[in-house]
Amino acid sequence: MRMNDSAHLPVMLVEALAGLSIKPEGFYLDCTFGRGGHSRAILNRLGMTGRLLALDKDRDAVDSDEAKELREDARFTIEHASYAELKQQVERQQACGEVFGILMDLGVSSPQLDEAERGFSFMRDGALDMRMDASCGPTAAEWLSSVPEGELVKVLRLYGEERFATRIARAIVETRRAGGIATTRELARLIEKAVPMREQNKHPATRSFQAIRIALNRELEELGQALPQAVEVLRPGGRLVVISFHSLEDRLVKRFMREEERGKAMPSHRLPLAVHRPRLKRVGKAQMSSEVEVSANPRARSAVLRVAERVEA
Repeated sequence: MRMNDSAHLPVMLVEALAGLSIKPEGFYLDCTFGRGGHSRAILNRLGMTGRLLALDKDRDAVDSDEAKELREDARFTIEHASYAELKQQVERQQACGEVFGILMDLGVSSPQLDEAERGFSFMRDGALDMRMDASCGPTAAEWLSSVPEGELVKVLRLYGEERFATRIARAIVETRRAGGIATTRELARLIEKAVPMREQNKHPATRSFQAIRIALNRELEELGQALPQAVEVLRPGGRLVVISFHSLEDRLVKRFMREEERGKAMPSHRLPLAVHRPRLKRVGKAQMSSEVEVSANPRARSAVLRVAERVEA
């Protein structure tokens, strides 16, 4: 949920830039380019010797007009890669341990939600795809055609906090026996029929679509892989800024930053007690989108931003 439809502004731009505490000469990493809102703002604050590396696992983002325009700036590089590969990408730029700031803007971008053929939204009828990287892996339709019912129940409960997970999973399994589910509208209608109660102002398919997307794209697993890599490539004083849109994402980020601030026990043969060496210190408290931003862009309503700074090893 990274871009505002009308103004093409990224969520929590002011807060993200403040969290990064941008230095003109620094090397920065935007882990989720989207349509370049954050990247453009970072570049505008860099000097002639500053550099920005952007990543995105969505080929459409890497090939977008926005990316092509920014490529004209010699300070900017973009790669088709997941942030789970960020250390490898930073090493290719010979900047490991020298990164001044990393931004992770999680979730789905507006272009992904708005393009029916991507299959992320039940509001638009299209092929049931949901892959952030459309160049590899099974589509949501393919995954749903074979996932065991028990596993599907777990996915809907864990990633969607769906109270009617068993009903929905059973309906999906019964439907695929009769021919499968090919489009977003078919899946949304199936879920509507399976759910006996409606939440106010929330479509019955919201939680299930979210859960299937998270599982299909291994979003939490990749975030769990990326966070330790981010600490490894940051220089002392470098900042890690993460914007989450899901409680499970934010919980993972919060726990990681807290544990890195406390430090891990380092075994020593010389000292009677283990030495705890923190690698991060949290900067401020978690921030939410302002009421003004949410009124202009409802997709920002669930955004939570956290900042941590790399400390001396």
